[in-house]
Amino acid sequence: QVQLVESGGGLVQPGGSLRLSCSTSAFTLDYYSLGWFRQLPGKEREGISCISSSDGSKYIADFLKGRFTISRDNAKNTVYLQMNNLKPDDTAIYYCAADDWCDEWGSNWYPGAMDYWGNGTRVTVSS
Repeated sequence: QVQLVESGGGLVQPGGSLRLSCSTSAFTLDYYSLGWFRQLPGKEREGISCISSSDGSKYIADFLKGRFTISRDNAKNTVYLQMNNLKPDDTAIYYCAADDWCDEWGSNWYPGAMDYWGNGTRVTVSS
């Protein structure tokens, strides 16, 4: 069974930073693109970022550019989401997901297209 394991969530004050991690032992990042979704309270899950397995192309949702960045460490089979200048509106459950491709426009980064999911990690931004 494929497992994606997220970590790094928690409580942070507005303006603070967190780094989320997503690791898997089921496959290497050469074969699957990994990325992130989030689900705000009472909202649908939305794709926010991914990084391509083939060429390292990165997608970040327009409304997060300048604050969130995605990176990967192939040796550790881990993808990271660095979140800076966090706002209360970023409060959500963040999910790691995997699919066989990803592009810089996030063309396929929507919930129905994903092959695998993590269980999510909660991020709360509050003073």
